[in-house]
Amino acid sequence: MNKKELIEKLEDIEWEDFEVKEAKSEIPKNSWETVSAFSNTAGGWLIFGVKKQGKKYSILGTKNPEKIEHDFVGVLRGEQKFNKRIEVKCKKYNFNGKTILAFYIPSAEKKPVFFNNLKNTFIRTGSGDQRATNEERDAMFREQAFSSKDKELTKFTFKDLDTKTIRDYRIYMKNFNPEHRFNNIPTEELLYKLNVLINGKVTIGGLLFFGKEDDINRLLTDFRIDYLEIAGISYSDAPTRYTYRLSEEENLFRFYFSIIDRLLKKIDIPFKMTQSGFASKDQPQVKAIREALVNLLMHSDYFSTLKPRIRVFTDRIEFMNPGALPKDFRIIMKEDFSQPRNSVLARIFRAINLAENAGTGFDKMFSGWKTQYKKKPVVGGDLDYYKIVFYLDKKIVKKEDEKWSEKWSEKWSEKGLTNRQIEITKEIKINPNISRKQLSELLKINPSAVQKHLENLKQKGFLKRIGPAKGGHWEIVHRSVYPKLQSEGTK
Repeated sequence: MNKKELIEKLEDIEWEDFEVKEAKSEIPKNSWETVSAFSNTAGGWLIFGVKKQGKKYSILGTKNPEKIEHDFVGVLRGEQKFNKRIEVKCKKYNFNGKTILAFYIPSAEKKPVFFNNLKNTFIRTGSGDQRATNEERDAMFREQAFSSKDKELTKFTFKDLDTKTIRDYRIYMKNFNPEHRFNNIPTEELLYKLNVLINGKVTIGGLLFFGKEDDINRLLTDFRIDYLEIAGISYSDAPTRYTYRLSEEENLFRFYFSIIDRLLKKIDIPFKMTQSGFASKDQPQVKAIREALVNLLMHSDYFSTLKPRIRVFTDRIEFMNPGALPKDFRIIMKEDFSQPRNSVLARIFRAINLAENAGTGFDKMFSGWKTQYKKKPVVGGDLDYYKIVFYLDKKIVKKEDEKWSEKWSEKWSEKGLTNRQIEITKEIKINPNISRKQLSELLKINPSAVQKHLENLKQKGFLKRIGPAKGGHWEIVHRSVYPKLQSEGTK
């Protein structure tokens, strides 16, 4: 961050990655909360020598900046106050003889980062620091075992696995990966090769894929993949809460086939002839949705209180994975980064050609879906989950309907909403499950500015949140003043 960027940030109060402290002559005690919060989320700049009063910033400068810098950096690198060493970057700025100190706190690779004791674990929400909940801390600890948790051994052995699932898996491998060397080895040896068995015991990943439902539920509480079909663009628009809900299945192998069968009926698969004269179903959009399902099964944190979840609305398909991505999905796509959360499950899926060997799954999802629907999936998430949304090319929601848009704007401007707030209500009407990050990307404003508008709309009574922050949805309160979508209920 250079001086110009610092000035711009001081002039704009809506920054998640930016926090100011007075720090005239000593390090403020609440600085440690911000350090923890930045470390546990996406990193950020902590500025000493600036005072915030309402929406205004005053440059005070620091007395003896060398000592403050030395003491602050010493604490972060000393591993006495914090549980991890923090490699902080330092910069100094001079404003009319007043020295400002800027420290960049990076996002930690291994979380949680806390000071003094575990309860002092903070996360960044909006433009403030919040103490992490027990569930959020537990999720961070599980992230430390990324790519190794499903290798852990259970008490179960080969004889406890479901023989029908193993048989069907072998049949599928022979049909769809006939050249694989695993086709010609005995079953027990195959399971050792796949890391389903290690030293005579079944791994967690092996149990999830090949185990019996009762045995899996002894390991995990309420094991399931939650799949729902909703006849509307939200729960409130649907005549019933859902039209179909997948019943419980034996294991992940059974869940995969039950779900993919439903999903392929929800997407457009134009008739195409192969060279051999048969209809082709292996089209890019099919590969995209199949990759999304396998991605969910391979990368979900099955020990989270959240459950892997698929929601099929009339205008979109949502995949919600418990557990955060190891890196930003753009980096994953750019670097062909391949680090599955559940490496055993990844190996099992790859042997039957249902997963990629390199980190190209996201690329297949994006390029494949855009081929048919002319739009890329939207990825969002938080500390303990991420979500991928595939928008369908249906006419149920028609954002380009100018007549509806103008009528909507007219109704809400009469209520005193700003143009930006009206834009937010439009997007929420179209997608009640939309996240703050998605709103930020659509409207091209900072996520903190979005949060400010959302809070304002809630305070005025125009908007309310239904359900928890993770997994809930928005509801526009004053239904009597807004028009229905012009094309609702039509195809």
